[in-house]
Amino acid sequence: MFTFTPLLGAQSDSRASQSILELDGGIKVLVDVGWDERFDTRQLAEIEKHTSTLSFILLTHPTTVHIGAFAHCCKHIPVFAQIPIYATPPVIAFGRTLLQDLYSSSPLAATFIPGSGSPEDGSSSDDKSRSNILRQAPTFEEINKYFQLITPLKYSQPLQPTPSQFSAPVEGLTVTAYNAGHTLGGTIWHIQHGLESIVYAVDWNQARENVVAGAAWFGGVGGAEVIEQLRKPSALVCSSVGATRVALSGGRKARDDALLGHIKSSIAKGGTVLIPTDSAARVLELAWLLEKSWSDPAHAASLKPAKVYMASRSGNATLRHARSLLEWMDDSIVREFEGEDENPGTQNYRRGGGEKANGATKPSRPFEFKNVKVVERKHQLEKLLKVEGPQVILASDVSLDWGFSRSLLQHVVQRPENLVILTERLNGHRESDSPGQIFWNWFDERQDGVALERAEGTGQLEQVHSGGRTLKLKNPEKVPLSTQETQRYQQYIATQRQIQDSLAATERDQTVADDNIDDESSSSSSDESDDEQQGRILNVSAALGHGARNKLALSDEDLGVSVLLRKKGVYDYDVRNKKGRNAVFPYAHSRRRGDEFGDFIKPEDFLREEEKEEQDGQDDSKTGGMLGLKRKWDEANNARDSHSKRARGHAPKPTAAGNSGEESDSETSDVEGEVEAEGLQGPAKIVYSTTEITVNARLAFVDFAGLHDQRSLQMLIPLIGPKKLILVGGTEAETLGLASDCRELLGMKMVGAEEQTSTEIFAPGQGQTVDASVDTNAWVVKLSRALVKTLHWQTVKNMGVVTVQGQLKGEGDQDMDVEEDPLLKKPKLDTETARQTQAPPPPPLVPVLDLLPASLAASTRAVTQPIHVGDLRLADLRRIIAMDGHLAEFRGEGTLLVDGLVAVKKLGTGKIIVEGIPVSGAAMTANRADTYTRVKRKVYEGLAVVAAG
Repeated sequence: MFTFTPLLGAQSDSRASQSILELDGGIKVLVDVGWDERFDTRQLAEIEKHTSTLSFILLTHPTTVHIGAFAHCCKHIPVFAQIPIYATPPVIAFGRTLLQDLYSSSPLAATFIPGSGSPEDGSSSDDKSRSNILRQAPTFEEINKYFQLITPLKYSQPLQPTPSQFSAPVEGLTVTAYNAGHTLGGTIWHIQHGLESIVYAVDWNQARENVVAGAAWFGGVGGAEVIEQLRKPSALVCSSVGATRVALSGGRKARDDALLGHIKSSIAKGGTVLIPTDSAARVLELAWLLEKSWSDPAHAASLKPAKVYMASRSGNATLRHARSLLEWMDDSIVREFEGEDENPGTQNYRRGGGEKANGATKPSRPFEFKNVKVVERKHQLEKLLKVEGPQVILASDVSLDWGFSRSLLQHVVQRPENLVILTERLNGHRESDSPGQIFWNWFDERQDGVALERAEGTGQLEQVHSGGRTLKLKNPEKVPLSTQETQRYQQYIATQRQIQDSLAATERDQTVADDNIDDESSSSSSDESDDEQQGRILNVSAALGHGARNKLALSDEDLGVSVLLRKKGVYDYDVRNKKGRNAVFPYAHSRRRGDEFGDFIKPEDFLREEEKEEQDGQDDSKTGGMLGLKRKWDEANNARDSHSKRARGHAPKPTAAGNSGEESDSETSDVEGEVEAEGLQGPAKIVYSTTEITVNARLAFVDFAGLHDQRSLQMLIPLIGPKKLILVGGTEAETLGLASDCRELLGMKMVGAEEQTSTEIFAPGQGQTVDASVDTNAWVVKLSRALVKTLHWQTVKNMGVVTVQGQLKGEGDQDMDVEEDPLLKKPKLDTETARQTQAPPPPPLVPVLDLLPASLAASTRAVTQPIHVGDLRLADLRRIIAMDGHLAEFRGEGTLLVDGLVAVKKLGTGKIIVEGIPVSGAAMTANRADTYTRVKRKVYEGLAVVAAG
């Protein structure tokens, strides 16, 4: 069984991605925890509902639309952080820097407490009944802790994941990651469970780029066919983004030349170029291109007058991670730094500090940029704005809703010689007030005309005039809470703490009981009841929002069977007709805490007396002598505030006396988590203000999204050849258009058509569950004693294999037709009739498989061909042959040479070919023939030959 439910990002304008994959046995997998620029908590309601039943979580890309809500879910959804999570090391590293930049730049990412009012429920700053009180945003320490919970995976590394403590067993399930392109560490997930082979591929890119390698679809000799692990899956989940987009002719070089052409055009006018992008993933591709171009003597005359900046609060951390992740990049990056790429058309970056090649100074370390200056702090940005002359600024974020791109917006768009280059097409609502979406609307409308400029080798450059339009910006600002709002915030915090404590105690009490529950005893109704119970516990704060703190308590219904442990004087609980944990007595099992080496060791228990006195003195100085007093919520926030001030107090030292002020400012510390957090620290609310700016700058578009287009989708999907195709991740027009194309390319039929019954292509809507299980028919038969005695079992990798030939018989030894006999079909029980008659249903008749008659056996044996079962690895074959006294060595890809006489080849399909090597002037001798026979025998011994009986 395999069902798929897209929680977000299916036939929707939002690019946020969340999906639930449910497999046989109650295994439930969450893929991605994406968010969009609205930070609407209602988009996470389905995740909160399914959290208590998830087995594990997979993450695909380090972008906001794939990982943006990860820290929020870990902090605000109970037990979410206890679920095993898997991702590649680049996704972990860049995802951490992305969320640190997000929470330090956008106050709206913290979201609002329930009932306080927010943009998502239609409230405005003029609504006096709503106060827009913010939740506690995850701190940098918490973000680091959450990402340390993720288990890193390498590409092509099969893994049997560890299920969560409240999940069904996942025996027999294997997860493998493959390169998806688009971002560094981006992943195509392959999930194998029984007969289900599922390939989850969203936002991939087959084309190679400057930094990011192409998706790992092709392999083998020449890379002409899809690799065996991803070929012909039972279900392919593919994104339809870009299904209607035609790629720019000329590929990557034409794209890069178009970007440089726009930049040169603006620099010649003395203007500033603003390129909004993300802060961790796609920014590497743009920054690398600009660094190479400014270092290339061929572009020196036109580009050197301008300075290049990378404005992101996590810019140095992003580059530091990139330096340690070269093996995840395209091979050309490694060759350039190792000095192996001697192509005169490329920059040869050699090792060693200050070496020169092609007349340009090269960096001593990878991604140690000499031309691109990193801007991380607000005062650095203020200095940047005071610099005269042309500039090129890479700024986060691509949506222009938060980050330094929002701060630079009003300073760039007012001058007509400036240029805003859009690098990704946004799919938001056209009526959205997001600056990025408004610019896209203006770019598509072209109301004020288009300027066409000619550039060298790039044809015509298209730049859209803004025409002096007015852009309204809604600016959120954090302000302190009033006295009444402070009390309301304290009540909310107290409620959340009590809920967390109650859930933690309940789970400790029920750990053993949950492990003993039989999976088959739970039904769909019990799952729904568990979800409802979980929802009541998680949403109880809404009912307790206006109560006094001393009256906060969970009801008996919310506690369930745990009322026997949580309340005094309660000794009875009705477990009749109860499901799940409410049907089992809550046994509290105490566990000793420790690690694989034994009990945890506390260093403070082994301090000397003088060390204890010194530590006590330090504690007294920190607490101000208030020993024995409880810390209040505002004291904790003040402590965090002081910590952030200390982080900001790490002033960078000038690198050299001759460096300018902006260069020394850009050389910031690389300490993890040291990202500047602006605005008020501690409990706050949001107040909106509106500003209007006149836009005179031109708008241009160069596609640097790094995503598949219409051609790659139409070419690759037929080569993969999936049995079921599920389309997600695009707008309604893109999804339906790609479904129509695939119907013609694959010869499939679309689901939902009245005159068609095939279920090969699925285009589910948001929240719609589709059943994409493997089409199999299982029959139950009995084997006769005579037939069992004739079976010859063979072992292939701990699995027994046997061939069976027989004849189906029923009662009275009557021959039966397998296709037409109703006894072979699953009997259906009429529950109403059985209830009325009160008679037990007759047991189902099971057919018997017996020996074939002699006349039939002879004719069947003549037409049945033997087959080989198993997969023999050449490395294992080499070891076996070497133990037999032969000399075996690898020659070329997929070829094993034995004694220089016999070649064993393994094709991409798994087929093994054994052939003799012709030697000129040498006749076939007995020794050569014997070697060939013995090698062939070893090959057959590694396989199971299933022949006719």
